[in-house]
Amino acid sequence: MSGERAKVWVDGALLDPDEASVSVFDHGVLVGDGVFETVKVVDGEPFALTRHLRRLARSAAGLGLPAPDEAALAEGVRATLETAPDMPLARIRITYTSGVGPLGSERGTEGTTATIIVAEQKPFAETADVVVVPWKRNEHGALAGLKTTSYAENALSLAYAKERGGGEAVFANLAGNLCEGTGTNVFVVLDGELVTPTLEAGCLAGITRELVLEWCGGVEGDVPISELYRAEEAFLTSTTRNVQPIRKVDDTVLRAAPGPVTRKAMEAFAARSAEQTDP
Repeated sequence: MSGERAKVWVDGALLDPDEASVSVFDHGVLVGDGVFETVKVVDGEPFALTRHLRRLARSAAGLGLPAPDEAALAEGVRATLETAPDMPLARIRITYTSGVGPLGSERGTEGTTATIIVAEQKPFAETADVVVVPWKRNEHGALAGLKTTSYAENALSLAYAKERGGGEAVFANLAGNLCEGTGTNVFVVLDGELVTPTLEAGCLAGITRELVLEWCGGVEGDVPISELYRAEEAFLTSTTRNVQPIRKVDDTVLRAAPGPVTRKAMEAFAARSAEQTDP
């Protein structure tokens, strides 16, 4: 990689960051009508790009958007990274919206907008303190399980958590079960068993969640939110956090962070992800 600042990819064109723009009439801006993916980049190599692009396509289908050109986006990721400065850890943001539209919810007819941006990623802390927020995820809603650009609820919830000393906000769903964080999935160890909420609970089908289940084991099940406080261990997963032990839930300090199950998952994920950059 070379150059001081990475270029920005907009609908197939590489542009200088100061020149890259989308229309103020784009529905991704006006009404949050779009989907996105964040892809980890280690030493210039994107991780699990194929899985991320497949999920982008699933989210787009869930919103009724035209299927994105996965091959073009993959090439766009590579082209953007070639313009980026050397960074040991970075993140790629791929955004795909319904494009320019009127000043209401009705979509326009001019076609979609796709952008790709790369930026440095600072490592997360060794452990996380989380705050359970008073708002609930709607596991029956139209956007349940989709990674959309409608992130205002997450922004509000994360600000709520940070005001209370947390680094991540955690949601229950309408059924009162553990759902997810603002940008993370949650795993808990209960009576020695590693459990994560089912996708039917309304959580995002996280790529790191998926790989932890494949590589490290664990089961999917409904977990009452109250169980999070009595967990023997718990951890967050996300593209940029990998496997991050939870130290505290609200004012409850968990017994171990990381405990033996979490540590095993951390080690297994680190080893397998080092072996396979596009598992």
